[in-house]
Amino acid sequence: MKILYSPASPYSAKVRMAAHYTGLPIESELVKTDDQPALLVENNPLGKIPVLLREDGSSVFDSRAIMQFLDRASGGKLYPNDREARTQAEVLEALADGITDCLIAHVYERRYRPEEKIHQAWLDKQWSKVTRGLGWLEANPVSFQHGLTGGHIALAALAGYLDLRFAGQWETLWPSHSAFIVEFEAQFPAYADFKPKG
Repeated sequence: MKILYSPASPYSAKVRMAAHYTGLPIESELVKTDDQPALLVENNPLGKIPVLLREDGSSVFDSRAIMQFLDRASGGKLYPNDREARTQAEVLEALADGITDCLIAHVYERRYRPEEKIHQAWLDKQWSKVTRGLGWLEANPVSFQHGLTGGHIALAALAGYLDLRFAGQWETLWPSHSAFIVEFEAQFPAYADFKPKG
């Protein structure tokens, strides 16, 4: 199997970390989404990454579907068996992904619009969601009671993206992120190899 990815993509980082953690034999192949290569668009009509290419020629997208596939393929290594603990892990993943969505919307607004057409009210709205999300994380410290989960992996991918694109703008909103990363790296020593990179 193979994951199509981009090094800066937090969603790519999430599924690549998860694949590594599960120990499944999955390779990674770099793609440039702006080029819309055939390998990408033929396996995901949306032209977005990440995409998991399966051995039978079929594909799985987007990142949450890939995470669920990896969990099933690995015999449940990404999400707890306990229903309540699994729900908590999935909600943490949804929060991390939701904050990431807002950050990417922020980046794209500045990257793809001419300066005079940038909509500041839109940027402010996205950042208010980021602020509330990080505030929630600070008020509800992340637990590793049930071991490393897909939720933790999604959160680590988010933290890496914050470092990459928003350094100096968010750290006071989630001061306990350093403690989270220390604990995460203790359970996933390869974090530096997989986190989003420019």
